[in-house]
Amino acid sequence: MVSADTARTILGIIVFRILFVMFCFAGNVISFFLFASPLPTFVKIYKKMAVEEFKPDPYIATAMNCMLWIFYGLPMVHPDSILVVTINSIGLAMELIYLSIFFLYAPNKGRAKVIGWVALEILFLGVVAACTLTLRKTHAQRSDLVGILCVIFGVLMYASPLTVMRKVIKTKSVKYMPFYLSLANFLNGVIWVTYALIRFDLYILVRIYKPK
Repeated sequence: MVSADTARTILGIIVFRILFVMFCFAGNVISFFLFASPLPTFVKIYKKMAVEEFKPDPYIATAMNCMLWIFYGLPMVHPDSILVVTINSIGLAMELIYLSIFFLYAPNKGRAKVIGWVALEILFLGVVAACTLTLRKTHAQRSDLVGILCVIFGVLMYASPLTVMRKVIKTKSVKYMPFYLSLANFLNGVIWVTYALIRFDLYILVRIYKPK
């Protein structure tokens, strides 16, 4: 005969696992919409064959963020993080497509900016990977180092749409403010905060939470 305490424990574990899976799935869905949210912007760019006053900053920042989270989720750094790897791999592919379209229709100055920043990001990731795998011997040490970097660049990703704020204030128009990207950032943050609290992954939690 199973005792009441044992039954409650088993039920609690089952409920916990169900919630965990639900928020994992929801987190990946919302993250996908976050990565897909710039689509209307790039449809406009494609139709007009010009980037006008749109900036590549959010897509450059998001690409760097995705690369770091992919590295963070690899088995040699932070095992059992396949969901983090898969969704950020999709995100990285989409950001590279956006940057390619931006590069295609941008003036020379904009093209140089995209090439320069992407090259720096690849170089930076290579340095991070080399230092992590050679100087950090345990999963905990590697997770700490890469996790801190993910937090820093996660904050930069969420702040990147604000680079156009000066123009918004000056022109009193939100035409070049990526609204869908900003909304998706908010929803993405809510879901991944919940995921991190359930699993208690400190670095996923901190990169989402920013004091007001």
